[in-house]
Amino acid sequence: MSNCWLRRLLRSQLECAAGGAARNRKCSQGSRVRAATSPDPSRSAPGWRRPATGPIQVDPLPAGVVLPPETGDSYAANALIKARAAAQATGRLAIADDSGIEAEALGGAPGIRSARFAGEEATDAENLALLIERVPAGTRLEYVCVIALVDPSDGSHRLFEGRCVGKMAAQPSGSGGFGYDPIFIADAKRSEGRGTITMAELSDAEKDAISHRGAAARSLMVSRFGGQTG
Repeated sequence: MSNCWLRRLLRSQLECAAGGAARNRKCSQGSRVRAATSPDPSRSAPGWRRPATGPIQVDPLPAGVVLPPETGDSYAANALIKARAAAQATGRLAIADDSGIEAEALGGAPGIRSARFAGEEATDAENLALLIERVPAGTRLEYVCVIALVDPSDGSHRLFEGRCVGKMAAQPSGSGGFGYDPIFIADAKRSEGRGTITMAELSDAEKDAISHRGAAARSLMVSRFGGQTG
């Protein structure tokens, strides 16, 4: 699925982690990371938040860098394809992700084909409509995200996975987020007594706190920079 979210979320997590890392003397001033995202602000996901200046900077790829297609057979493989290309093109630490939704009723599909569920050129609306058609309300869903971090100095990489478990809503609701968010009710919100709230009805901060992407980003920050993210 789209990497448009990555700069917004990672910048948020980086700023938080940077504070803890600086206190623990584990993060040097001026660290910079390339995120394999579109440099065009008009393609950023809704809710993109401009970061405050901090010791760690997350930069988009230069406009001339074209990422290869996602031809891998797993989230990790697709994330690595993009992160390796970004690291090679820029000579800097690079991060990229792949993510998707898995429906128990479909045996885990659409999975890595979530962005192309209804066809290679399918829109978010078309993908969502097909999931609603095929998946019964109340059945288990799971969002999955894998972030790849590649170091161009030695070619090494790390993978960070996040998951968010939920269920299929009876009908789509909410205008926030993107993709399948209007039909995804997270178990974390059900446990708070908000069992009818979809991901599309949450604020950016609420969603980041429980999402698969937020979990993967926090794992990356704690592992790589030693920061406190909560």
